[in-house]
Amino acid sequence: MQDILDRFLSYVKIDTQSDASSNTTPSTAKQWDLANKLVTELKEIGMQDVTIDENAYIMATLPSNVDKDVPTIGFVAHFDTTPDFSGTNVNPQIIRNYDGKDIVLNAEKNIILSPDYFEDLMQYKGQTIVTTDGTTLLGADDKAGITEIMTAMEYLVAHPEVKHGKIRVGFTPDEEIGRGAHKFDVEKFGAEWAYTMDGSQIGELEYENFNAAGANIKIHGKSVHPGYAKGKMINAIGIAQEIMAALPKNEVPEQTSGREGFYHIHTIKGEIENAELGLIIRDHDRNSFENRKKGLETIIFKLNEKYNNCIELSIKDQYFNMKEKVMPVYHIVETAKEAMEALNITPIIKPIRGGTDGSQLSYMGLPCPNIFAGGHNFHGKYEYVPVESMEKAVEVIVKICELTATK
Repeated sequence: MQDILDRFLSYVKIDTQSDASSNTTPSTAKQWDLANKLVTELKEIGMQDVTIDENAYIMATLPSNVDKDVPTIGFVAHFDTTPDFSGTNVNPQIIRNYDGKDIVLNAEKNIILSPDYFEDLMQYKGQTIVTTDGTTLLGADDKAGITEIMTAMEYLVAHPEVKHGKIRVGFTPDEEIGRGAHKFDVEKFGAEWAYTMDGSQIGELEYENFNAAGANIKIHGKSVHPGYAKGKMINAIGIAQEIMAALPKNEVPEQTSGREGFYHIHTIKGEIENAELGLIIRDHDRNSFENRKKGLETIIFKLNEKYNNCIELSIKDQYFNMKEKVMPVYHIVETAKEAMEALNITPIIKPIRGGTDGSQLSYMGLPCPNIFAGGHNFHGKYEYVPVESMEKAVEVIVKICELTATK
C-alpha cells in the first residue's frame, strides 16, 4: 500500500492541467512532464515496446506468459487534469486511520471536508485517505488510474506465476477536454478490448455513458444611449437571459440523476453589444439527445425571428453512449464483474453521468468499459481518494488479466 501511495503522490504533484482553448496535442506543454516520467517508469518496471508519440500518447506491452492463444486486452488512463480547477502546486494531505469526523483541508480559509455533506466519507472510516489542502484539486482523476495500472503491471512482471495473456497499457493526454482519444491509434494498440481505470468509488463498473455535445451561442446587440433606446437598442445580455429562461429549468445537473439528461450553462460573458453563452448537452438516450439539440435550435430560431437574426448557434457532438458498442461483447463486462466478486468487492453497475476515453475508443473499434479508480468529488478542492480503494483497483486489474487467460 505504501508503494501505491508514494507513486500516486509523485504523480499528483506534477501539474498536468489541460486547456480547451489550445489547438495543440497535448493541449499544454506541462503534460509532457508526467508523460516522460511515465515512459521512464514503464521501462524501469520491465514493460516492453514502450513508446510515446509526437502527441504524448504512451503505449507499452506486458508479453503473455501462457502457451496458448489468449485475447490481448488493454488498460487505459489519462494524465491530464481538468482545466476548470487549479492543478498547480498540489499539496496532498494524508489522513491515516480516518476517524469519521470532519477533515480540515485549510484552517485559514475554513475549508472543511465533512461527512455531514459528503456522506461517502463514512465508507472509509479507519482507512488512509488522501485529500487536497483546500486550494487545488487532487488529480485522482485520473492519476489514481495511472497509479493502479502501473502498480498492477509492476506486480505482474515480478510475479510470473500469475498467468496472463498479452497486456497493453495506454496513457493519454487531454481527456478532460474531450480529446483524449482523438489521436489514439487503436490499430497500433492491438487489443481486442480494454478497460479505462477512470471511475469513482470502489466497485463502480460502467458501460453506459452520456451522449454529449457542446454548444456555443454568440449574441450581437446594438448599443444606443439608454435615454433614446426605445425601439433601437438590442441588449445582448437581455437576450442571453431569454435563452436561459427558455431552457427547461429542472433539466440541469443539480436537479437530475441516473439516466436523466440536462442542459448545463457553464460560461456566460457579455455586454450590451456582445454576449456569449457556453453550454453542454447531455442525455443517455440517443433520441432524447437529438431532441435536446433540436430544442435548443428551436429556441434560437424563434429568438432570431424576434431580434432579426442577431444570434449565432454552433453545436458540436463530443461523444456517444458506449453501450451500443459494448453490448455485443458483454462478456468483457462480465469478466470485470467476476474479478470484483472474486475479491469480495460488490460491483456497482451504473451509467456514467459524464464521459470517458472509453466512450470514444469504443466507437473507434476498441470496446472499453470503465472501472473504478477510487476517487471522489473530482474536479475540485474537496477531491479525495482512499488508498485502500486504489489497492483494490490494482487487485481487480490483476484478476482480470488472470481470468482472461484462463477462460
